[in-house]
Amino acid sequence: VRVSARAAYSKYNIMPASPIDFGAMIKGTKKTQIVVLENKGMLNFKFRIHKACEDRPALQSRSSKQGESADLATKRSVGRKSSFSTQAHLSTGMFTVSPASGSISPWGQQKITVECLAEQEGTCEEQLYIDITGR
Repeated sequence: VRVSARAAYSKYNIMPASPIDFGAMIKGTKKTQIVVLENKGMLNFKFRIHKACEDRPALQSRSSKQGESADLATKRSVGRKSSFSTQAHLSTGMFTVSPASGSISPWGQQKITVECLAEQEGTCEEQLYIDITGR
């Protein structure tokens, strides 16, 4: 009986690299930016986008070979509030990210929409990270 296997880990690419900066916006307007998460490996992987906890620093960006979560920072000039979301989207402060979770097949990609609605004056900055299974 011949048995063989090939060990691999998830490889990914995130474009554009962090941070995402919406720049100055007029109060009451909305802007959208797209982040592309690509599966560069031979295995399916699942991802989930989380808000970084206030009591611990956001995970730093690292290469997929090191197998860590990728940091995705969002910035905008507005006030601050946060809430957690369903799996379809994540709302935090003035930002909405969708989809907030999913699965990507080998050599596939997922476009992730980051939307900013400038409801208040001031500066808003949130730290998000993308958790990828099988890193």
